[in-house]
Amino acid sequence: MTNLPKAELHVHLEGTAPPELVRHIAARNGLPLPDRLLGIDGRFRYTNFLDFLRTYDLAASVIRTLEDYRDITYEYLCSCARTGALYVELTASPDHARLVGLSDEEHLDGIARGIDEARRDTGIEGRILISAVRNFGVEQALRVAGHAVDRPHPYVVGFSMAGDEAGFPAGDFAEAFALAAGAGLGCTIHAGEWAGAESVRAAMELPVTRVAHGVRSIEDPALVAELAARGIVLECCPTSNVVLGLYPSYEDHPLPQLRDAGVRVTLGSDDPPYFGATIAGEYAVCAARMGFTDAALREITRTAIDAAFCDEDLRNGLRSRL
Repeated sequence: MTNLPKAELHVHLEGTAPPELVRHIAARNGLPLPDRLLGIDGRFRYTNFLDFLRTYDLAASVIRTLEDYRDITYEYLCSCARTGALYVELTASPDHARLVGLSDEEHLDGIARGIDEARRDTGIEGRILISAVRNFGVEQALRVAGHAVDRPHPYVVGFSMAGDEAGFPAGDFAEAFALAAGAGLGCTIHAGEWAGAESVRAAMELPVTRVAHGVRSIEDPALVAELAARGIVLECCPTSNVVLGLYPSYEDHPLPQLRDAGVRVTLGSDDPPYFGATIAGEYAVCAARMGFTDAALREITRTAIDAAFCDEDLRNGLRSRL
């Protein structure tokens, strides 16, 4: 599986830092680890999806400096490159950076340095999706989108939204997405994970070309047909869905059925150390537990490159490496 070229469109940057790196960063910043962050096994501790979001916030609270973001970005991209990844879009949260007093400029500069140094050392390419957090409200989402539009960065290629999709409907954030799309940023949004097919329908009213997760579309055959007809790409994260209990097993996951119905799909690790996932592991799971051939997995990589929000020169360069 290492030799198979891979591309990842769905991974949360703060969520890539494993416990040992979070410990190191906290110590470097002179901070104690939050009390409930880790279990006695040394792994991130949470009980359900909303508790996972709280644990994620606790880990992010010790990430305080440009150097921290550089280290997290560099370590993750290099780990992906070692298993055959060519390209990763990193979902970054300005909201989390601002909560610890880091400016947007320092936040992006740290990530950009990590991207540059990982490219230098491994050849992997990375870009940034700026993400708003639903739970922080509509006005904050507008601020995040507005900053991305008003102060463009060469590595910021898209706008995303994560958080509690069931509690904060997509339609409430239409203005933020219109702002981002109007400035030429690619758009994606979490839907069809913790809310059902109706959340994907709501997402498709926004100017998005991709949906993060989106797997509960399978509950509505007409919606599946519409996704296929419109060419909307689903950023699927099977391990995350199984670990969080959305589906009882890989064999119960609807990814193969969605692909068979003509829906364009990609693979992502979501928040790797929280779920015991890697991008290489997602490809391996699809081969071992879902019946995907090497040819099918290569097609998934090609779909990810085609659906990436990067510029055409980079896209063509990535295609040549397939």
